[in-house]
Amino acid sequence: MKKIFFLSTFATLSLYAQNLGQINVIEQFSNIDVKNISGEDLKSFDLGTALSQKDPDITISQRSGIANDIILRGQKRDNINVTIDGGKIYGGCPNRMDPPISHIVTSNIKNIKIIEGPFDIEDFGTLSGIVKATTIDPQAGFSGEFNFNYGSFNQNKESLTINGGNDKIKALLTLSRENSGQYKDGASDKFNAQMQKAGALKMNLYQKQYSNMDAYSKASLLSKLLLTPSNNQTLELSYTANRSSNVLYPNTPMDALKDDSDLYNIKYTLTNLGKYSKKLQLLYFYSKVHHPMSTLYRNASKGKMGEVVNDMKSSIYGAKIINDFTLFDSNIKLGLDFSRRYWSGTYYKKHNKFFGHSINQAVTKNSAIFIKLNKTIQNNKLEFGLRYDHSKVKNKDNIKSVKFNSLSGYLTDTIALHNGWELFGGFGISHRIPDARELFFRGKDKKNKGEGPLFGNPNLKQTKNSEIDLGIKKNFNKGSIELKAFYSKLKNYIYFDNDLKTNKFVNIDAKIYGIKLSGNYAFNEKLNIDFGLSYLRGKKDNPLPNQSDKDLADITPLRALVTLNYMPNERNFFSFEMIAQKRWKYFDKDNGEQELGGFVTFNFKYQKLISDNLTFTFGIDNIFNKKYQSSNTYNDLTLLATGAKRKIPLNNPGRYIYANIQYRF
Repeated sequence: MKKIFFLSTFATLSLYAQNLGQINVIEQFSNIDVKNISGEDLKSFDLGTALSQKDPDITISQRSGIANDIILRGQKRDNINVTIDGGKIYGGCPNRMDPPISHIVTSNIKNIKIIEGPFDIEDFGTLSGIVKATTIDPQAGFSGEFNFNYGSFNQNKESLTINGGNDKIKALLTLSRENSGQYKDGASDKFNAQMQKAGALKMNLYQKQYSNMDAYSKASLLSKLLLTPSNNQTLELSYTANRSSNVLYPNTPMDALKDDSDLYNIKYTLTNLGKYSKKLQLLYFYSKVHHPMSTLYRNASKGKMGEVVNDMKSSIYGAKIINDFTLFDSNIKLGLDFSRRYWSGTYYKKHNKFFGHSINQAVTKNSAIFIKLNKTIQNNKLEFGLRYDHSKVKNKDNIKSVKFNSLSGYLTDTIALHNGWELFGGFGISHRIPDARELFFRGKDKKNKGEGPLFGNPNLKQTKNSEIDLGIKKNFNKGSIELKAFYSKLKNYIYFDNDLKTNKFVNIDAKIYGIKLSGNYAFNEKLNIDFGLSYLRGKKDNPLPNQSDKDLADITPLRALVTLNYMPNERNFFSFEMIAQKRWKYFDKDNGEQELGGFVTFNFKYQKLISDNLTFTFGIDNIFNKKYQSSNTYNDLTLLATGAKRKIPLNNPGRYIYANIQYRF
């Protein structure tokens, strides 16, 4: 009934708009552009945390001092697509210690485009949305930038960027490093104290000699070469390396001994080839991740089994060919997409003794063809996309391989009304196949009888998202305001049922719907405000067997972001930020979630342009040292439990004070 109401309302307003005068349409309705992350977010390399402070629809799963996963519109894991300069990377950890978003550091980011909903057909597996990150480009001439940051919890970060070249060849090199002690929460507790107060079992606490060790160390390199042999040709080569070590995840049973990743991208672009090719783009990418996680620092490693390691490796390579051309006054994009993803994991105990696979060399193959069309008709900007996928997943266990075929697509319309008003809406269908963890993951074989119990479910079906989005926006002289609503029907949504002894992943039918209000207003040339408010609800169509709770997990409560910016002159800038989240009223108690309190935190930042080359930044996050948790404890993550089996959430950082010096040359 809700869908019928949304569709009929949109159709009525569309017909009304046809009679209005010619007005230009600004942009596709589902896009959110996040710019200047490298310049604004100076505190940490953690991109997930930075995005959660830019968009109220994005929250983080707080697990560590860095590498926190994101939740977009109530969904996470592979339900969210992430690309880096068009290439893909997948973390090795089945427990999401190293999500894709963690392999991009903030200092390397040029901009990020977030497409909410199923309105992307260029990439494999976009269900609730996609995050498209673009790294910084090399510049002609010779220039560079150095940043030094120091903050609370003995956190320090340095980065150096060097550019050089001319019109034909440009090169860029960025080196960065960051390490930090354990952060303290609002009660001044480090990681072990937080877990002790929450009631964690002694075996899962840190040994005395490790209880105060650093929380993480991370280094990164980005190199990029841009060749322009002629006016209609460009060749872009890039390589990104990340090296992390001893990353602590206090509310999980293991920590990451290291988290190493490499991403290679090659992009070749030809323009103006003829009537049927305005731009031809060829992309090849390859990435790999090595993520061994261990109980080494925990009391559990002193027991009978000794240190237990789950050594995870992940890699993917792929290619894409996209041709842009114009036909019948329409911009058309036609493409082919191919990828091969590999994922394996091995359990070891005392003296590297093998005792089973967590994932036994799984391979996911995908081939696809897609088409996208943009056309402007009077005041309407129409966009249509269609994608066909053929996928196959197999592994080396004696388990059948699975095949999937899907047809995804969408239709959107943005309508320019009078006096700066815009109306937009769209309907889309997308699919996401189960990954190797959901299909084939095994637990540890504690009895040494062979492979461990099969927690994955080889009989899973792919998830289908049928979604409608509607919204209206008003642009005026001093700002803008926008209201969006969406309704998503999820068929065969992949869910985790911890009550089952094996095959813990199951398919369910569910729905997620929500509304977001956002905007900005300039009081004068010196003072402006940005704001965003997001509300979500998620429900299962039916409770899981032997359960009664119909609430869907990971549905963040009402959330608000407000930022007040004051620039008295061109050399001084002040920013005051409020982040608020309501108490968790709706949560999936049957599957590990719990009621968490609401919170309001305040942040402050001051920037001083000392000279044309030198900038000083000072900031305080969580000014009033609030103790709070931003993410819940859904059982799809392996989290520590109390003696009463209650899952333990990790507290967010308390008051954090930092300073940054930036020098440009």
